[in-house]
Amino acid sequence: MSRRLSPTLLALGLPAAMAAESPLYGPELEGFDYPHPVNHFAFESQGQSLQMAYMDVQPAEPNGHTLVLLHGKNFCAATWEGSIAALTKAGYRVVAPDQIGFCKSSKPEHYQYSFQQLAANTRALLESLGIQRYSVMGHSMGGMLATRFALLYPQQLERLVLVNPIGLEDWKAVGVPYRTVDEWYARELKTSAEGIRTYQLGTYYAGQWRPEFDRWVEMQAGLFQGPGKPRVAWNSALTYDMIYTQPVYYEFEQLKVPTLLLIGEKDNTAIGKDAAPPELRPRLGDYPRLAREAAKRMPRATLQTFAELGHSPQIQAPERFHEALLQQLAKPAE
Repeated sequence: MSRRLSPTLLALGLPAAMAAESPLYGPELEGFDYPHPVNHFAFESQGQSLQMAYMDVQPAEPNGHTLVLLHGKNFCAATWEGSIAALTKAGYRVVAPDQIGFCKSSKPEHYQYSFQQLAANTRALLESLGIQRYSVMGHSMGGMLATRFALLYPQQLERLVLVNPIGLEDWKAVGVPYRTVDEWYARELKTSAEGIRTYQLGTYYAGQWRPEFDRWVEMQAGLFQGPGKPRVAWNSALTYDMIYTQPVYYEFEQLKVPTLLLIGEKDNTAIGKDAAPPELRPRLGDYPRLAREAAKRMPRATLQTFAELGHSPQIQAPERFHEALLQQLAKPAE
């Protein structure tokens, strides 16, 4: 399809490639290729037949350990591409699912979204694969889900790894106004490639763009602008409500598993920040402070920071990030 340039992005001095409109993808991200074969786990949930898409990638030389990778709100299992490559090269089996409501998985017309439900879905997937012990690594919203998973199923986990997790503060408690699901839905219907790029530039990559980031913009925008747009936007609205109303913030002290926090300190993510009072916005998403406070509250936590990186350090600086990750995973769990 033809792709026109965005005057707004070009005015910002961004490359023309960044300003091109995205291709369109199907309601389960049909047409967008993942880096490894995609399988589907069929199950019943809340009176519905659903399916979770996932990649199960085996290493050439197994080290006996498995990592489960949990994507963020504006991400998919595919965005773990670099991490899957680094981890399997090091001998780890990697399972990377798309959660219900996201990417290549089912998008129900109605679903009672909770982090407990998504954790239970993920655990059922792993049980179907015969995997009993594993580590879980969650990024962004996936960090909230990984935290809830660790609280629910500590006996299953070897380690918990949190990569720039959201939920290190309770936005409603500090004064971010509530949006109804209908308000989120109206907002999500306006999702565009231009808006995604502008947001990612400042938040995910700390103002530094490279051409390879375009693929992830096209993935998200193409899903939201494709033939499944209303259903995609509706599920996105439901999961935003889940994130805002279901904090894990108050339970960090209850984590029993060794926990590694990998934090890009240029991150400024905060759900609903655009609706917050102007005087509150500068205080939201203060990751240097939030990460240190969280690490002190988690009984078995190790904190590693990247001073110049943003919300997605595993994509922005993959070699540096994965070197740090593998070094930490190689240490005995404390």
